[in-house]
Amino acid sequence: MKPGDCLPMLKKWKAAEKMLILALDTTSFAGSVALLEDKNLISEVNSDSLLTHSERLLPAVDWLLRTAKLNISDLDGFALAVGPGSFTGIRIGLSTVKSFAYGIQKPVAPVSNLKALALKIKNPYQHLLCPMIDARKGEVYCALYEPEGPKLKEIIPQKCTSPDLFLTKLPSNRQIHFIGSGSQAYKKKIFDYFKDKARFSGRSLFTAFEVGLLGYERFLQKKGVDFRELKPLYLRKSQAEENH
Repeated sequence: MKPGDCLPMLKKWKAAEKMLILALDTTSFAGSVALLEDKNLISEVNSDSLLTHSERLLPAVDWLLRTAKLNISDLDGFALAVGPGSFTGIRIGLSTVKSFAYGIQKPVAPVSNLKALALKIKNPYQHLLCPMIDARKGEVYCALYEPEGPKLKEIIPQKCTSPDLFLTKLPSNRQIHFIGSGSQAYKKKIFDYFKDKARFSGRSLFTAFEVGLLGYERFLQKKGVDFRELKPLYLRKSQAEENH
């Protein structure tokens, strides 16, 4: 089987009334797994735990499928947050989904965790949406989005940079909604830059449902990939690469 060979099968699945998607996010300690039927959430498991994703991911998937009375073979595809975030968590998510996708020969929709966070606070008032994830070492993973109808338009591309360098590039004359561990870590700094233009979301940081929504859109656009084409989104080198 060559990369992309499973993609023509997606046309058959689209012809069916519903598409079952398993969505996973292992990019942070706040891991989550969700089961969707098209854009509708069937059930989800959210866990901010000291247990590793290796310990809790498969039990969460098993619980979701059992309670929905489904087998892994009933799924039509997978949506996965491929980064940015924890390098170890990303690798665990990738290896797990690659195994699932290989086993049942179904496609995967790779999704940015930053975009999933922005989608979580999307609203009809056209405010700017700024997801920021704490990347440690005085840096953040970040981007800037703006709602454009049902879509999210990327205003500033995803990057890993210092908070100050990123914040100076944001418009100071518009209200900006911030979300993510980076916005929590640098909340005072953000206030210093934007005063009353800054808004902070109280939503949880669990994003598997939003990952599933973005994955579903990718499937509709025929942008699902074969498991061998699945790659991580790191945005910067790992500690091991830097040391090397």
